[in-house]
Amino acid sequence: MNIFKKLRQKRINKVINDIDKKDLLKRYMYLALGCFIVAFSFNVFFDRYGIVCFGVSGLSIVINKKFGIDNSLFILVMNIILLIVSYFALGKNKTKHAIVGSIMFPIFVWLTGFIASYIQFENVETLIIAIFGGVLSGIGYGFIFKTNFNTGGTDIITEIVSKYTKVSIGKATLVSDGLVVLSSLLVSSWETVLYGFLVLYIISFMTDKVVLGISQSKAFYIITDKEKIVKEFLLSVSDCGVTLINAKGGYSNEKSTLLLGVVPTRQYFIVKEGLLEIDENIFFLVCDAYEVSNNAKRK
Repeated sequence: MNIFKKLRQKRINKVINDIDKKDLLKRYMYLALGCFIVAFSFNVFFDRYGIVCFGVSGLSIVINKKFGIDNSLFILVMNIILLIVSYFALGKNKTKHAIVGSIMFPIFVWLTGFIASYIQFENVETLIIAIFGGVLSGIGYGFIFKTNFNTGGTDIITEIVSKYTKVSIGKATLVSDGLVVLSSLLVSSWETVLYGFLVLYIISFMTDKVVLGISQSKAFYIITDKEKIVKEFLLSVSDCGVTLINAKGGYSNEKSTLLLGVVPTRQYFIVKEGLLEIDENIFFLVCDAYEVSNNAKRK
């Protein structure tokens, strides 16, 4: 049994290694672009206005205002320390994805620092500054995460916390980022803290949009007694595909057919209303479909 388990793990490791080697040049270019965008928005929007959003970069704003330590130097030193911790706590494979980004990001923070002095936002509300900074940073982080790399920092801390406390990554991230934002109370007011949480949300939202894209399709999971007419209806809708899946009720144990329909977002309304017209007792679940391969299209 252990032999089969080892062979399976070896095959999985090979797949992961093949992914890591795929399109390296293109991925490093996206990583550099993402780091530049995030560093630019950090200097122009966040550091100047004292908005602490999250991560080591956010913490660097507090340290800079409290002790006068240069932002890029603090980020670099902290990232190197966390990389060493990550190597022993998370292992080589987890750490290698953070090495380049951990070094590249503080370098871009240093290089783009002078740009902030040439860009002035006179009589602009801090709310607008926070929104624009959050959107731009979210786009930058989206480019970074699309490469399967990261910039280290508190990402390493959250993974360590998640691994050893069995807390989900999401909860660990929420706690670590929340504490970083709250740390801005040491140098600023509650108003700035609220701006920090707003930026945190915007960055998270925009990152997802860049990584996943804007949903162009909807996936309908449908269970009905009128599967034949539902199937014909879905196939009659322009650019809509449908697949029939054998299913079994979890409570009733009765066999049924699950229809999976992939519907263009522009056709969502007509499909939803059409299904309800065909069967008023129909059950369906709708999800965003961010990417649909050619094999899923109707032939």
